[in-house]
Amino acid sequence: MARTTPHDHPPAEEEPLYRRIATQVLGELRDGTVPPGERLPGERRLAEHFGVSRETVRQALELLRRDGLVTTDRRGSHATLPGLPVETPASLAFPVGAAAATPGTVARATVTWEPPPPDHAEALGLAPGRPTLVHTYRSATADGRGLRTAVTSFSAVALAEVEELARYRNRADGTATAHLLRAYDWMRRAGLTLHHRDAITRLASTPSVRVTRQVHDQYARPLEITDLLVDAQKDALVYEFTLPGREG
Repeated sequence: MARTTPHDHPPAEEEPLYRRIATQVLGELRDGTVPPGERLPGERRLAEHFGVSRETVRQALELLRRDGLVTTDRRGSHATLPGLPVETPASLAFPVGAAAATPGTVARATVTWEPPPPDHAEALGLAPGRPTLVHTYRSATADGRGLRTAVTSFSAVALAEVEELARYRNRADGTATAHLLRAYDWMRRAGLTLHHRDAITRLASTPSVRVTRQVHDQYARPLEITDLLVDAQKDALVYEFTLPGREG
C-alpha cells in the first residue's frame, strides 16, 4: 500500500479531524508562518489555536512526525519540511537592518497583541489604545555588545491583506519565538507594492542611532512602522538593503 501524507488525503467530509488539523499545520509550515527549524507551539496552545482537543493535536503531530515533517526533542516539536519544494529566499529579511553579521550573535523575536507605542498608532492611523500585532526583535553578541533592537507595529490594512501575518494574532502572547523573516515577501505575494521611507538619527549622548522605517503600499496605505536602535560603536555605520524587483 502506498504511503500517504497529510497532503494526500480523501475529501474533507471523509477525513478524520486530526488529519484536517495536520493539513492546516502543514499549510503554516509551507507558507513560512513557522520557518524550518523553529519550535512549534505546545499542544495546549495548538489546541486553542485550532479549537480542538489536545488529543487531536497529538494525533496530528504524530502524523506529521511519521511523515518526517516535524521532529521532536526535549525542547518540543520543530518544523523540518524535508523533501518539500524550496522557495526562493526573501530579498529582504525582516526586519531590515536588525540582524548583525557578527559571528556569535544571538537573536530573539516575539510577537504580542497589544496597543502599539503612541507614535506608531498615529503613523498607522490606529485609535489610541487599539491593539495590533507588535513584533519585537533583539540581537546581541554573547557578551551583550553590538545590541540591536527593532519594534515593529503592523497596521489594520497589513493584517487584513496578508493572511500569514493575521495568523499570528492567536499566538501573540510574547513567549513563542516568531521570526517573521518573510514578512515582506508575504506582503508582495498579497499584491502589495512596498514603499520604504527610512529616517536615521543619532541619539544624543549615546553611541546609538535610531532608524525609523515606515512602509506604505501602492495606495499610500500604511503597512508597518519599525523603530530600530543600533549600537554604533564604529565611526561609520553601513546600512544597506536591496528592494526586491516586481514579481512576474
